[in-house]
Amino acid sequence: MPTISKKGQMMPESPIRKLVPYAEMAKSRGTKVYHLNIGQPDIETPSVALDAVRNFDQKVVEYSHSAGILSYRQKLASYYHSVGIEVTPDEIIVGAGASEAILFTMQSCLDPGDEIIIPEPFYANYIGFAVNSGVEIVPIPSSIESGFALPPIADFEKAISPRTKAIMICNPNNPTGYLYSREELEVLRKLVLKYDLYLFADEVYREFTYDGLKHESVMHLEGLEEHIVMIDSVSKRYSACGVRIGNLVTKNKAVLATALKFAQARLSPPTFGQVAAEAAVDTPSSYFDMVMDEYLARRDLVVKEINSMEGAFCPVPKGAFYVTAKLPIDNADKYCQWLLEEFNHNNQTVMLAPATGFYTTPGKGHNEVRISYVLNVNDLKNAMDTLAASLKVYPGRVV
Repeated sequence: MPTISKKGQMMPESPIRKLVPYAEMAKSRGTKVYHLNIGQPDIETPSVALDAVRNFDQKVVEYSHSAGILSYRQKLASYYHSVGIEVTPDEIIVGAGASEAILFTMQSCLDPGDEIIIPEPFYANYIGFAVNSGVEIVPIPSSIESGFALPPIADFEKAISPRTKAIMICNPNNPTGYLYSREELEVLRKLVLKYDLYLFADEVYREFTYDGLKHESVMHLEGLEEHIVMIDSVSKRYSACGVRIGNLVTKNKAVLATALKFAQARLSPPTFGQVAAEAAVDTPSSYFDMVMDEYLARRDLVVKEINSMEGAFCPVPKGAFYVTAKLPIDNADKYCQWLLEEFNHNNQTVMLAPATGFYTTPGKGHNEVRISYVLNVNDLKNAMDTLAASLKVYPGRVV
């Protein structure tokens, strides 16, 4: 019998999606499930994006340029200009979501066996992208006690080896909501220059910052033009996850030329997604004002409710729409499954993402969960009440 590839065997399950069968069984029993496990906002997609698809009038849905439709890349360059990032359309390559853009980036810049340093916890799919690219992730643990701030520079230097080729961050961070400061980015800048590394930055949550804080892009760092690849997406910014349009941005011409070859191999990004994404750039600022007010209310509710639960702790995130919280539980994977298999409160339960899937260091995240505050305030309040009730009766509660 033919065997599965070693790469296929190494590919991890999604910690965000692996509990779906248990959620479906809970729903089949008539239990309402509050989905706090996945970053799928309930915010409406801007009407300008939807109308552009509805009004598509071309007679043939053609391939686009492999780098993406030129008018869309021009629109993106204008958007970046509006946030202080000066790039040209030729410095942008559009992908099928940020996921494809990250794959193009890793495969253009790194060889099989190379190492990439990533502060953990980090977005779980980075592991899959690394496996796909034959790259080894070297984690640098951050702590919940510090709110998941950038680990000390000494930790990075200890981790750098002759095989180290890149550092990657997500800012604001998924799964923690941590927002890196300019001072922290300057620390990374010095490291990158000292060891001649790439710096990959996933900035898909750029718009979502709180408490008067401003997002600092790696594209603002001086002297790193040949080192930086920025990743972006329309999924979260415009609540359009199913559009599957993202992009990479770099001024490194060799990286651009190489990434374009990978882009050509898959022909082109989806046409309708690009049509929607191009129109979405014209979304009025009033949309974001509404969205930010809503997310701020959701964040404050979730943080307050978790910190009122005995034995639980949740730092205040400054960006994105996630929290990573510590709960009085023995095993996050077991607890999240138990919530769906055995527990209900007033005929409802919650679906969470066990934080173990966002770490590669053994033993990390066993008492932590990621919560996506992507539901309306009323649903979130019910979900938090349900979560609090579950912790009082969970058999594996840690006192």
